[in-house]
Amino acid sequence: MPRLLEAAEQDEFRAAIHENYRLRGRSFPWRETEDPYAVLVSEIMLQQTQTERVVPKYAAWLARFPTAEALAASPLPDAFALWSGLGYNRRARFLWEACKTVAADYGGVFPRDADALDALPGIGAYTARAVSTFAFGKPEVFIETNIRSVFLFHFFSGQPPGSVHDREILPLVEQTLEHGEPRVWYYALMDYGAQLKKAVRNPNRASAHYAKQSRFAGSLRQARGAILRALSANAEGGAYQPLSLRAISERESVGYERIKQAAAALAAERIIEQDGDACAIAAG
Repeated sequence: MPRLLEAAEQDEFRAAIHENYRLRGRSFPWRETEDPYAVLVSEIMLQQTQTERVVPKYAAWLARFPTAEALAASPLPDAFALWSGLGYNRRARFLWEACKTVAADYGGVFPRDADALDALPGIGAYTARAVSTFAFGKPEVFIETNIRSVFLFHFFSGQPPGSVHDREILPLVEQTLEHGEPRVWYYALMDYGAQLKKAVRNPNRASAHYAKQSRFAGSLRQARGAILRALSANAEGGAYQPLSLRAISERESVGYERIKQAAAALAAERIIEQDGDACAIAAG
């Protein structure tokens, strides 16, 4: 049975969120637009990447690919090349594939309905509902890491690590949602969550969905990034040229066995194409 908040609890909670936003609200370029494509770019970039790393990449991306149709018309290797440095490179493919679908099936105009957005390639429930809210002003119910930390801190304090499931939090998100200005409300929630992480021990430790990110140095993530970085820099006459895994290992100072393991994973995700020891960025 979902927990039901009293009206006084809701009012007190909203007042705390708004006061923090008044005092410490952050400003980002993606908060200054209602273009669903630009919002989608920001949402996908912000997945598992810190905001300070996203800001310059977001500006560069929109300068190179200003619309969904511009991205859809570009070769996938161009998208990977510009994405380099953000990590989790499969996100560039998801964004490119989603925009290909929007261009082909919707004439370049994004659907406004969250379920239709969710049906786009690589766009999950959270991203679809975030785009629906931030681009179209719809009061959708969704959760991400900062929002989760706010509700855990306020309503699940003292719970043991890994004990609180999102299904317990989402009804509270729905009950406290401000339908008149959902964009501003979610910005305020996210900024409160970001502030909490600086002030208290991470509330998300109580979440059943919490997973501490593994160390980057020596990881498969590092090797994946090394492969994409080396391939993106290996272009002649506008065409991306293949490289051997051995050459990438030597150039990037990453162990050969780790490079081989990362290449196999990237090939399985259709991010690169592999022929023996040689690989190249996938054509799409």
